[in-house]
Amino acid sequence: MGVLSNLEPKSVFTYFEEITKIPHGSGNVEQISNYLVQFAKDRNLFYVQDELKNVIIVKEATPGYEKEPTVILQGHMDMVAVKKPDCAIDMKKEGLKVAVNGDEIYAEGTSLGGDDGIAVAYSLALLDSDTIKHPRLEVIITVDEEVGMDGARGIDLSMLKGNRMVNLDSEDEGIFLTSCAGGARVKCNVPLQTKERSGVAYEVIVGGLLGGHSGGEIHKERGNSNGLFGRLLYRLCEKMPVALSEGKGGLADNAIPRETRAVMVIDGKDSAEFAAVLDAVEKELQAELSSKDPGVVIRAAELERGSFTCVTPEDTKKAAAFLTSLPGGVQAMSADMPGLVETSLNLGILEYKEGNLLAEFSVRSSVESSKYALIDKLRALTGLAGGSNLVTGDYPGWKYRKDSPLREKMVALYEKMYGVTPKVEAIHAGLECGILGSKIYDLDCVSMGPQMTAIHTTEETLSISSTRRVWEYLVALLEEKDA
Repeated sequence: MGVLSNLEPKSVFTYFEEITKIPHGSGNVEQISNYLVQFAKDRNLFYVQDELKNVIIVKEATPGYEKEPTVILQGHMDMVAVKKPDCAIDMKKEGLKVAVNGDEIYAEGTSLGGDDGIAVAYSLALLDSDTIKHPRLEVIITVDEEVGMDGARGIDLSMLKGNRMVNLDSEDEGIFLTSCAGGARVKCNVPLQTKERSGVAYEVIVGGLLGGHSGGEIHKERGNSNGLFGRLLYRLCEKMPVALSEGKGGLADNAIPRETRAVMVIDGKDSAEFAAVLDAVEKELQAELSSKDPGVVIRAAELERGSFTCVTPEDTKKAAAFLTSLPGGVQAMSADMPGLVETSLNLGILEYKEGNLLAEFSVRSSVESSKYALIDKLRALTGLAGGSNLVTGDYPGWKYRKDSPLREKMVALYEKMYGVTPKVEAIHAGLECGILGSKIYDLDCVSMGPQMTAIHTTEETLSISSTRRVWEYLVALLEEKDA
């Protein structure tokens, strides 16, 4: 018996728990893709699995619904696979350990993958039902949404008949999303000179931060451990010769990094001043972030004394200057929609390895020209540091549709079921709707989902009661015929 087997709706939580047992981090989706194919085969449903491992499953309309507009249900099968430092689970090979705390489902020591495993679970439960009435259903489950929307970019949707789509990749119940920002991933590579250097090696960790989703939570101005590390390194380089030996921070470009670890070599005579700078910067950061990210800490430990291959002090100073000059966080707010972030970027991954410094960003904007201007800024700064850039995963925004029969139907049904009007909003986070809209003529789309918190982090939760309400709403939406 599963941990979630007694929860309602039973079919949804059963499939969700099955999904959590299958490793499905971005880039590791073959197993879950094949699971979806076997699901379709076992039920004699038409399916397509492409070379990227995207899966489309079709279920024909139930009797009496043949003339109703086809409904597309869409989500992605990959998750942001992150774990706590002391967690022994190999997320590339092992499933998750789900648990329940009151109304919340979480995973012990890891992210949960409710984003977007719950979309897959909803879809499978609908496809598996023999009692729910519905029009033709076309279910699109894409791969690698979390690392550039590569699945949506490469999928062939020419066989679809529908143009009404319910995207199930949202985390706020009662909010219908109708547009989103576009974005891109930018990798900045800066070569650094190395040589043998004698001294004392210290491990330095900037951590204790909350992290979060770089689209949905960037406006909270939480600390970015990679950016804060760059600030610390610059301060150290002002005071003494510092040689970077190792460096790594963050796990995904679209997740605000919580911890950055580095190894650096200094002269033994500078140890006292080294500790003083770390203490001073820690106090500054704790004061600055006392309300936004109060847990920030800087820890240091002496490793060993000897001779090490590391970045020269001159190039370490160059790396520090480069990191300090990089923009981060919210760059502009929307003038048209108060409270909506218009343009931002997140330094999600930082790594020094074998003479090369990698800084990887998620760039987002609801204004295409602003997005490309920010990318140009990163290119210019990297060029000044003697490096190069690679831009990947460039995807368009999803424009608001003034005339939307689907939105009108969904809002009216929500009001009828719950007695309140749902919020209709735009978001700064990226969704696949913009890319898919370029492949489906006249796409009419709304994004929705159950309540989740702290997605892309090890504190991620999924609300049980919200999952049930959204399920009941989805079933009612499919069963309600057009007027």
